[in-house]
Amino acid sequence: MGIKERQERGREAVHRGILDAARELFVAEGYRHVSIRKIAERIEYSPAAIYGYFPSKDDIFFALAEEGFHLLYGERASYDELAAMPPLERIRAIFSHLYQFSLNHPEYFALMFIDRDVPRISREYERFAFAREMKAHLVEQFRECIDQGLLPGSTSPYAAFRLLAAAVVGVAVMRLSDRLAPGEDADAIAADIINVTIAGLQAGVPLRSHSIADPCLVELPIAPDGAPLSEQEPHS
Repeated sequence: MGIKERQERGREAVHRGILDAARELFVAEGYRHVSIRKIAERIEYSPAAIYGYFPSKDDIFFALAEEGFHLLYGERASYDELAAMPPLERIRAIFSHLYQFSLNHPEYFALMFIDRDVPRISREYERFAFAREMKAHLVEQFRECIDQGLLPGSTSPYAAFRLLAAAVVGVAVMRLSDRLAPGEDADAIAADIINVTIAGLQAGVPLRSHSIADPCLVELPIAPDGAPLSEQEPHS
């Protein structure tokens, strides 16, 4: 291994160490209460060394959020694999995956969906273009169900998407914050809430949120305040 390659690997290891330490601290102490100095102390580096990798604490969050969205959405090919499923089963699988994300990556989920103090990602519009693309792709799954007569023609695809996302994230937050009663099964509740919400949509229950903006005009789907995958973004 050459000197340049060793140096590059060393930089990658430090970069990874900064992100891992920051993620743990952000979740444990809250974004607002974590400083660059505290992150540096965790990995036994100087604050100046951290600034050599990230210009600010916000930039560290943006890097973590980008990782989180890639973990959540995966590669486009993973959604293409769902194409063989019946449309409504595809929707169930997509929102089950969202719930599984909270199980498999609880720290990313907490940072992306629970912490109210993280910065607004609209400042990094181009960086998160892939997430907007995947969100639009998911909304199209509802449009396909409407076109095939599986959901009423009056259904707003985006409103339906938001309702299911809000319901699933709500269950995940209850589980992560230990707000379930003794003996309650969060996995079963998540499955039930997906089925009940879809059944309500099929039954044509009037949606008061039908006037929500078209997703193509809406910014990135991060969700503090219990408003997941919607036009709302993290607060700064």
